Amino acid sequence: MPMKPLEFDRRYGELDQVISAYVGQAADDTEEQPSEALQAYLRHTWHTRPWALGVAEQQLREYARNPPGRLRLRLGEFYPVPDIGVPEPEIQGWLLLVANHLKRSVEEGSVAPPTSPRTHWEWRARFPELAQFLGGWLSQDMPDEFPDHEAAVRDYAETTDPQLVARLVGELNELLALDLDDSDYALAMAELGMEVDPPAPYAPSAWLALLAERLAVPRADYGPPASPEG
Repeated sequence: MPMKPLEFDRRYGELDQVISAYVGQAADDTEEQPSEALQAYLRHTWHTRPWALGVAEQQLREYARNPPGRLRLRLGEFYPVPDIGVPEPEIQGWLLLVANHLKRSVEEGSVAPPTSPRTHWEWRARFPELAQFLGGWLSQDMPDEFPDHEAAVRDYAETTDPQLVARLVGELNELLALDLDDSDYALAMAELGMEVDPPAPYAPSAWLALLAERLAVPRADYGPPASPEG
């Protein structure tokens, strides 16, 4: 029978995080250089959950040493590695290679400096509440659900727990602190799930700044939109 969630997390939870970082990315790790996907996982995890690196290394190595058979996969008793472009006969070797990179990173204490996310996984791992907001309230369906951006933002503010709204404000300020060009902010917002343009006449960075300012106001005082002049 399929594993229960707690058992899955104990055996494969961090392995799944590592594999998820490779979705849509090339698994082109070499002995000398980790792939862009693995660098993204290392960069994010070092700065948020450094203890998880050792767990990931152990789970990767254990899975590589004891690969599941087809029957146990079909019964749901093992984690099925998604197709990330590694041929099946090479998966065990690749998992050990990734585990070696993790081990080396921990033993050497090689912490990558903070930088802008570089992969789709890293954007969403670093800004989870912003991805929830942009993908849920400002998707391509927004024009069918709300009359404008202001109504969508108001609905989020009125229906979301204040602690999560505060978390979103923090993520907006962290995103703005990256000091990107507006074209890069537009790409970041798309990576995080936004499928409509910011409201006219705002550039992406200006609208993000306005959004952070508005949502920082207590819910009861969430007022009408300011004029473009401020």
